[in-house]
Order: sequence, then C-alpha cells, then structure tokens
Amino acid sequence: MKSRWIAATLAVLIGAVLAGCGVPTAPDFTYFRLPRPVPLEAAPAPLFGDVVVDAFAADGIYGDQALIYAIDPSAQQLRQYHYQLWTDPPTRVLQRRMIELLRNAGIGSQVIDELPASHPAVRVSGVILRFDRAPNGTGGFNATVALKLRADDADGLPLVDDYYRAELPTAGNEIKASVDAYGAALDKIYAEFYADLRKKGETHAR
Repeated sequence: MKSRWIAATLAVLIGAVLAGCGVPTAPDFTYFRLPRPVPLEAAPAPLFGDVVVDAFAADGIYGDQALIYAIDPSAQQLRQYHYQLWTDPPTRVLQRRMIELLRNAGIGSQVIDELPASHPAVRVSGVILRFDRAPNGTGGFNATVALKLRADDADGLPLVDDYYRAELPTAGNEIKASVDAYGAALDKIYAEFYADLRKKGETHAR
C-alpha cells in the first residue's frame, strides 16, 4: 500500500513539474500541393499515337517527400524541412502534372502513365536535378527547378533530350510562396519541353 502511495505521489509531482516547465509539443506536419498548372496551347490534332509518361527519377534528397531548402545563395548547402512535406514524392507529382498537361493539350491519341514495353508509344521520362529554394541575398528567396527531360519515339530513338531550368523569385518568405513559385517554374519548363516535342511531332507528320 505504501509503495502505491509513493508511486502515485511521484506521478503527481512529475506531472506538475512538466506542466510548469511548459514542455513544447511537436509542430504539426503541413502538406503542400502545387498550384493548378497553366494549360498548354492545344495541338490542332494529335501528333503522336499513345504517349507514356514515366515516373520521374531523382537522386538523393530530391526523391524524398520533404521540401528542400538551401542555406546559401549558391545552393551548395542543402537541408530538408522536417514538418513541411509534399503530398506525394516529387517524382510522382511532376509525372502527374506532365500527364495532365500533355493530355489536355491533345498531343497524343492518349497520354497515360503505363503501357506494356512491347506496345509502341512515345515515352517521356524525366530526372529531377534541382527542386529547392535558396536565399537570394536580398532577404528573399528564389525557387529553382532543373530537369532533364527526354522523349523517345516508338522505335526508342530520341525526339527530345535536353536540360531545362527555371529560377523564379518568390512573392514572400513563407513556404506557400515558394510552392507557388515552383508551380510557375514548372509551367515555364513544361511549356518549353512541349514546344520542343510538338516541333518534332510536326516535322514527323510532314
């Protein structure tokens, strides 16, 4: 009985000490989605048959769900936010955005995320090289996106194989402003890639 009384007293004392110290609670996780994309100019007619957009590749921290930031303007030192995350890994987020844009633009008879390897199709792939925000030296931030994008024809020959990069200032210092800038940077890159792919399709159609 005495031991139970001692244990109960200790529990009350520990609770009081912790309450008095104001033990901090862990912050809530915040998940971010990209803003809606700017539609691409619609093709007058499908330039290709089936188009497959594979999940993007990413090495190191760019494949993780956490948002990335640099602590120096040259972005040589990178860190991950602990509680600010994308709703899905960027490798999937960028793939789905590309599928939506190409499908709505009508560049192919269908634009999809998967078909058997034996099925003839234009296949689009991408590698995430940069997807981070960095201080710009004037108290604000720049959001940088750099991708390697490739499109192969049904015979496996490259239609487009190039590097694309966009760096835009954020409208504010909060994370949401950086997410909006990422979306605008992706819109710019995807429009450039689409223009290159469309030019190849129009050449093949002649």
